[in-house]
Amino acid sequence: MRDDIDPRYDYAEALSGPIPGYLLEVERQTFLKTMAPQMLSGRLQGRLLALLSQLHQPKRILELGTFTGYSALCLAEGLVPNGELHTIEGNAETAFWAQQNFAASPFANQLCLHIGQAKDLLPNLPVAFDLIFLDGDKRGYPDYFELLVDRLTPGGLLLADNILWDGKVSNDGKPDADVVALRRYNELVFTDERLSSVVLPLRDGLSVARRL
Repeated sequence: MRDDIDPRYDYAEALSGPIPGYLLEVERQTFLKTMAPQMLSGRLQGRLLALLSQLHQPKRILELGTFTGYSALCLAEGLVPNGELHTIEGNAETAFWAQQNFAASPFANQLCLHIGQAKDLLPNLPVAFDLIFLDGDKRGYPDYFELLVDRLTPGGLLLADNILWDGKVSNDGKPDADVVALRRYNELVFTDERLSSVVLPLRDGLSVARRL
């Protein structure tokens, strides 16, 4: 059953919080001003991202795929006081809204928004990260894995969104390019001896891996 029509999901979401007021405003503005508000991480996944970050207390976070900044703000809740989060967005319009949302948050001085393509920008970013969240171009996930797994610090977390792709990744139908890439990513994470991992069927699928 899909999360958006499952009453258990609504119940779980209602018991997950509290959600900061600035995030509620980000959610509201995203639905008002963007064409695809469903790309937002959402309240339940957002609380999970915040909790994982709070438990790990990273000094440096990398996110690929900012959209309007909701997930970045959730992850920022766990940053140490002098920590920083770098997020990359290829769409200048949504990056504009993300920057507005960052400026209105308590983490304005810790969030670094980079506009452009990840492969072009990554060589100029810090070498090591304590937490990495992939939520951008799905076809690029396997390449991002190869580029970033060695930049994850020991004990660091590698998170990836949409890895079940509306159930298409696990069914037997003819796969498209996105499905092929996501299956490859999942295989890379599962078989890499440097990682321990779990796949959560939350929303569109969330992969959580830890660098050993």
